[in-house]
Amino acid sequence: MWSNARDVAAGDLVIIWQTRELIQPLLITPGKDLNSRFGYYRHADLVGIPYGSKVGSRNGKGFIHVLRPTPELWTMALPHRTQILYLADIAFITSWLDIKRGSSVIEAGTGSGSFSHSVARTIGSVGHLWSYEFHEARANKAREEFSLHGMADIITLTHRNVCKDGFTVEDTVDAVFLDLPAPWDAIEHAKKALKKASPTRICCFSPCMEQVLRTVSALNDSGFTDITMFETLLRPHEVHQLSLQPLTQAVEKLKKLEQKREDKRQHQIARTSKRKRDDLPETDTDNVGGKRLRTQESAEEDVSIRDIPDAVVDPGQSANQPSPIKTSVSKVSPDVRGHTSYLTFARLVPTAPSTIRD
Repeated sequence: MWSNARDVAAGDLVIIWQTRELIQPLLITPGKDLNSRFGYYRHADLVGIPYGSKVGSRNGKGFIHVLRPTPELWTMALPHRTQILYLADIAFITSWLDIKRGSSVIEAGTGSGSFSHSVARTIGSVGHLWSYEFHEARANKAREEFSLHGMADIITLTHRNVCKDGFTVEDTVDAVFLDLPAPWDAIEHAKKALKKASPTRICCFSPCMEQVLRTVSALNDSGFTDITMFETLLRPHEVHQLSLQPLTQAVEKLKKLEQKREDKRQHQIARTSKRKRDDLPETDTDNVGGKRLRTQESAEEDVSIRDIPDAVVDPGQSANQPSPIKTSVSKVSPDVRGHTSYLTFARLVPTAPSTIRD
């Protein structure tokens, strides 16, 4: 997974990007095929192409992009065995726990391995991650993935109920991350695993405020300080580029719209007056089967001043410019993720050495 090779090789794990909502991992195995709604692809055809390539399907139905795996892409593409941590929380947790190259970290539980992959990249080969998962089937699957992705030397995965049995190391790690249903039951065990000679940190990931309250009480009782809770929300913005209209063109367009609207109003007034004079039942020729037809006139009438871009060219500029002036605008993406969980952080100060008197 951490290969720096330029081209895809047989046996590589790649990320297949089809749409923003359809991203999947693929182990390149010559002789196998990939079938999707975007076409048919042979694994053998992907061998030797550069990472990042756009590949057309053999039956002409579409295309895919073949990307090099990263922890961020793996989080988007991994098979979900549990609810996972996403990039906004992972980045925030890594920063506040001060996880860096060479750090020793504990994670409980492992889940689908989203957080594990990011931590493994951050700590590198000189650091170590002890990961604990109480569900045996999930632990075995995660262990298989870690080995396949070349992280077996960085991550030690243990099938264990840490709330009941504690951790397998003591006075060893710089940081502890708890993603458990009852993290307060593991606080004392985490305290034993943290280093005593240097400042250490802990983070508890809880979806409910009631869990946060019990966790905070347990942290206070165990001697942790600087207890802080955060909620991380991600607000992606979509950026678009629009062409600016010269002021004269914008004014002229508004005048035409207003004139068409006035002409239509006068036409309706005249038609109503004629019906009254002829004492005919009022009918609307624009209605068919009780539904009004959307004509070109009605479509143009719906256009208002809000449809004219706010930004226009200064009056001093020529209206006959060779190329249109463009500007970038942004809006919040409609599929903004909401609340995931609360992050409760705390510190453990070093234990003062005991004073021995003669």
